[in-house]
Amino acid sequence: MIRRGFLTLAATSILSFGFVTAPALAGEGLTLAFIPQENPDKLLGDIKKISAFLSEKIGAPVKGFVTFDHAAAVEALRNGDADISFMGALPFVLAEAEIGAVPLLSEIYRGAPTYKGRVFVRRDSGITSLEGLRGKDIAFADPISESGYLFPLDLFVQQGLVEDPSKADSFFRRTFFAGGYQQAMQAMASGLVDAATASQYADLLLTPEQQSEVIWLAETAPLPSHVVIARSGIDADLQARFVAAMLSLNQPENAAYLKYVYGPDGYVVSDPEVFEPIRAAARRYGFMK
Repeated sequence: MIRRGFLTLAATSILSFGFVTAPALAGEGLTLAFIPQENPDKLLGDIKKISAFLSEKIGAPVKGFVTFDHAAAVEALRNGDADISFMGALPFVLAEAEIGAVPLLSEIYRGAPTYKGRVFVRRDSGITSLEGLRGKDIAFADPISESGYLFPLDLFVQQGLVEDPSKADSFFRRTFFAGGYQQAMQAMASGLVDAATASQYADLLLTPEQQSEVIWLAETAPLPSHVVIARSGIDADLQARFVAAMLSLNQPENAAYLKYVYGPDGYVVSDPEVFEPIRAAARRYGFMK
């Protein structure tokens, strides 16, 4: 079972960015929920551009909004405030178990349908190992992020430094959920915390100067790339047109629009089986049965 109370509470934060649309009725259009992996103000501009592109391709209205975090995106799907969402593999498997969400498309990034989570620190911190973070402050990206929380924290479990994720405070001085990759990385790079966990590519969200000042200590095994998911009950023809429109981003003449959906190399149709390691970890650590 998902931590339902947390997800419900998080859903109230959808209003945080002031860009909420009414739920779309099947056959009349689509509402997309985006998570704030990067600066929300920039993301709002991106949403307008990709929504216009998709509306033209699909032949139906497409609208979008930014949620507070992954949990709020799942709740938006549950409540019908969104039809489709872009998210990580862990929130997807939770949404799959809880509300019957289905995977539509998976990102290709740097030529692969997988990526890794990393533990980042500042180069001048003097910290050279996970053990060196004992008694330090760490910023996680999101409480239901596979690369920004669960799997990097599992590295500490594997080394016997943390018993399980619920007991992380016994190792770190303080832990924070920053709300996204960029927010966690900025907190670390600016010295607000000692370490951050995020995607292996999250350092690219920093300035070039900051990138040169950041190193990583450890990385996870390959994880399924971020996924585009749909709630159950969407009009089948509308969903198929959405998938076709998204796959058209792989064509050279449309590739410029990829930067408005988090900047992958492209998309492929999702294979539900690749998420099994994520489902297993979610069950192991009590995120679901």
